[in-house]
Amino acid sequence: MESYQALLATLALSMGASWASGINLYAVLLVLGIGGSTGNIDLPPDLQVLADPMVIGAAGLMYFVEFFVDKTPGVDTAWDTLHTFIRIPAGAMLAAGAVGDVTPALEIAAGIMGGALSATSHVTKTGTRALINTSPEPFSNWGASISEDIVVFTGLWTALNYPLVFLCLLFAFVVLAIWVLPKIWRVLKAIVLKIGGWLGMRDAPPPAYSHTSGMSPIDFSLAIDNHPVYSEEQLRQIEALQCLKEAGKISEEEFLNTKKKILGEE
Repeated sequence: MESYQALLATLALSMGASWASGINLYAVLLVLGIGGSTGNIDLPPDLQVLADPMVIGAAGLMYFVEFFVDKTPGVDTAWDTLHTFIRIPAGAMLAAGAVGDVTPALEIAAGIMGGALSATSHVTKTGTRALINTSPEPFSNWGASISEDIVVFTGLWTALNYPLVFLCLLFAFVVLAIWVLPKIWRVLKAIVLKIGGWLGMRDAPPPAYSHTSGMSPIDFSLAIDNHPVYSEEQLRQIEALQCLKEAGKISEEEFLNTKKKILGEE
């Protein structure tokens, strides 16, 4: 029973430290460092260096800087982007160090899992904050930042005191992240494409044809294909073909195949 509890505690510390590192690495280092130096947390041998006053001081300074940077719209996204190269490797190292003095294979496996977990929480945070930054008011940004700090401290406390509860909550987080990340990506992609259109960095998408669009059928065909100048005969044939399709005389597939033949694309 004791070995089972020890395994749960080690797993919760390893995964908890890596998960929280993807959100706020310096808060994790502070909690583990201060807890280890005061004797409230029994750190594994490989993580006892976190209790060194110099490490605690550096972590405290960086947490102070991040506390304000993370609440500034726009700046927080740049900060998160930069920390992609810091949080994820640190999460992997903390996960590997938390498993203690074991075989190299187990340490590497823990590092891989920890890196993946910290990457998941980091990308979820970064994507969510980028969406929040589209709001002109700063209060939602402040609320999100403070909420993230509370989640990190609460999560670490749960991992250290109730390992099984934390692992269940962590599983729920991973499932939620798998569901929400593609949606965040689609929204961010749409925002980037729209901004690119405003700045003239990408061509506008071709318009959809309708009777109220103000475009003739032939103009619609030209917009879709972006084809060089056609002959007058080709224009007449495509326009007649468009009329036949609208009248229901031919199907969409027949229209497209015939148009390709007219334009010499087959």
